[in-house]
Amino acid sequence: MTALHQLSDTIAARKDADPETSWTAKLLSKGPEKCAEKFGEEAVEAIIEAVKGDREKLTSEAADALYHLLVMCAARDVSLSDIEDELARRHGTSGIDEKASR
Repeated sequence: MTALHQLSDTIAARKDADPETSWTAKLLSKGPEKCAEKFGEEAVEAIIEAVKGDREKLTSEAADALYHLLVMCAARDVSLSDIEDELARRHGTSGIDEKASR
């Protein structure tokens, strides 16, 4: 099992945890909008580190962004498996062609 799958499983397990003892549960208890806001903040921080060129900080911020992306998706009942299925559907398709098909 990959670290991403482990993280996804942990997020799912913490959905019903006590918000006083779990950051994931606390964030989810605030609703999808707050989860999306937090993901946006983390994505911006990753962008800033990418522009600066600090590999170590970018790695850390990218991990934060991935975590918050999965939390945001979990808030709307979108699983990592759902995302993987969509990526598999797109596999072998040009990004230009995929965008044109939307």
